[in-house]
Amino acid sequence: MNALFRRQMIDYVEYHRDPRNGLMHVCGIILLFTGAVLPLSLWHFDALGFRISLGAILALPVLFYWLLLDAALGAGILAFAVLLLATAMMIADHVHGAALWALFAGLVILGFVSQTVGHKVFERNNPSLLDHPAHLFLGPMFVMAKLYMVFGFRPSVADLIAPNWSQDQGASNRLQGDQHSHP
Repeated sequence: MNALFRRQMIDYVEYHRDPRNGLMHVCGIILLFTGAVLPLSLWHFDALGFRISLGAILALPVLFYWLLLDAALGAGILAFAVLLLATAMMIADHVHGAALWALFAGLVILGFVSQTVGHKVFERNNPSLLDHPAHLFLGPMFVMAKLYMVFGFRPSVADLIAPNWSQDQGASNRLQGDQHSHP
């Protein structure tokens, strides 16, 4: 884990203490990513026996950025991105015209609403993106770090995002994440 990523995550964690907000972010990030690449899946080409969408090409810089911040977390995100990009291409193959654009709008709106509700209802704060636009790119890393933490991977990540978390806790407590109140 490089020092830049460590500093960014420490700042990001301050806005994301409530585990219900974390769950809202999991849903919101999946919806937003899928929604964002959905219309870009209309344009694709074949290379080395694979169909590659414009969405996949445009996602490469941020996927590379995540791999540079932390190779293990970035690899997890890359695996999920491949699944979501394939899902978007399958949807684009079967949904056309106004229905596709309505689905795009619905996914993006629901993604933003999910995260806004997480902050306003559970954290009682504004989305961190408003204060720190770079947090847009940290959400997936935070979600993947939480997932790694739940499964006992990368204890150093657990120490960073949930300092009082212990691998000895029961599974239900681990899934809930950090139970701290606001600082």
